[in-house]
Amino acid sequence: MDLNVFGAAHIIYLLITLPLSAAGLYFAKKYAKTEKSQTIILKSIAAMLFVWIVINRLSQVFRYSDVRWNQIIPDSFCGMTSLVLSLAVLLGKKDNAVYQFVWSIGLVGATITIFYPTFLGQGPSIFYLPTISGLIHHSITLVMIVALFLFGQIHVTYKRWYCTFFGFTSYLTLGAFEMAVFGFTDSFHIVEPMLDGTPLTAWVIAPIYACGYAAVLFVFELVRKKMRREVKCEA
Repeated sequence: MDLNVFGAAHIIYLLITLPLSAAGLYFAKKYAKTEKSQTIILKSIAAMLFVWIVINRLSQVFRYSDVRWNQIIPDSFCGMTSLVLSLAVLLGKKDNAVYQFVWSIGLVGATITIFYPTFLGQGPSIFYLPTISGLIHHSITLVMIVALFLFGQIHVTYKRWYCTFFGFTSYLTLGAFEMAVFGFTDSFHIVEPMLDGTPLTAWVIAPIYACGYAAVLFVFELVRKKMRREVKCEA
């Protein structure tokens, strides 16, 4: 089966997962009216996400003839975000500081990866464990973030911009650690660009991300002020 981006395997995956995800979110929003039921749904999604990111990392550990346990720790923005997000939902409270950082990277990274998974050809089929687990954990991350917004678990505000700063620098610090201690040639795109032939290393992505996130915060604030004015007019 064609393993290229938008090849047969990729299209079939999208045709299965996207409608199922949309339907699941629709019914969750429609029928989960209490905070308890919403919490159960969110933690269930988080548990699935945690299981699949662990499966993905173990598939990397045992992928080669020599077992590489240093691969158990994610070395990419998406992989680490899936792990951090799952733990933040399972162990954290509503609208915790971690959400303020991971939602944006998770939303953008998961969406891009689902629709443009460059790793499809790494194995003989889409069911090659590193491939299918990579697709699934990105898909669940996207569902998780949308569900958090649907249930009002995230309150995006410029007052907590520092969460993004500390989160991004923590990723780069971990990347530097993996390169220095584990001998990785690259981690979190500190050295190699995200897309071949482009200058998109972490050092280029960081200022772009900062400007983009500032614009997002500005839009959120404008929408929030408009909604407040409309409420006052109705009153």
